Amino acid sequence: MPILRPLSHPPSSELELVNQAQQLAGMALGELATLAGMNTPPNLKRDKGWTGVLLERWLGASAGSKPEQDFADLGIELKTIPIDAQGRPLETTFVCVAPLTGNTGVVWETSHVRHKLHRVLWVPVEGERSIPPGERRVGSPLLWSPSEEEDDQLRRDWEELMDMIVLGQVERITARHGEVLQIRPKAANSKALTEAIGENGQPIMTLPRGFYLKKNFTGAILARHFML
Repeated sequence: MPILRPLSHPPSSELELVNQAQQLAGMALGELATLAGMNTPPNLKRDKGWTGVLLERWLGASAGSKPEQDFADLGIELKTIPIDAQGRPLETTFVCVAPLTGNTGVVWETSHVRHKLHRVLWVPVEGERSIPPGERRVGSPLLWSPSEEEDDQLRRDWEELMDMIVLGQVERITARHGEVLQIRPKAANSKALTEAIGENGQPIMTLPRGFYLKKNFTGAILARHFML
């Protein structure tokens, strides 16, 4: 059996990517970190993105923090998703930063959200807090593209949320807006402000916002695929 190693190059095909991801299924994160020469944090309070970075290393992701897909040549985005013992998502999934200015003429078909979700490699990972990070195991991967119905659900929410931003109602948006897609503040601290449009069309400063997939949406994807 070949020795399992992180991909030292971006995968050249969907098949290579999925094969590598399948080889990680059942392995503990601590084991993968050791093989990749990375440290395993005792908890993820300060290292929230550690699991994603570890799996990016193993799968040869190239984007880093660039605003393109993780596997740009393949047009695939990588999303790790923490799940409970029943295989249900434990948290919402970050998609991308929400643009708060310069949105004239933006449409769903060319939006950043749709671009990011065009093709996604979902990698479920045990996420219950009672399990130390190093002992959490990786699940079977799932390569997904939105169905017509899913694309429609996402489009409706995106259009509603973007209308609110354009009409100067960004401060009124709550996590309850949207059936499957939501907008929430995304900032390391309350001092990190960005420009937006106010109620009367004036420039205002507000917290940066991000688009997130709600758990009901990602949960349905996993349930269908894994027949939960």
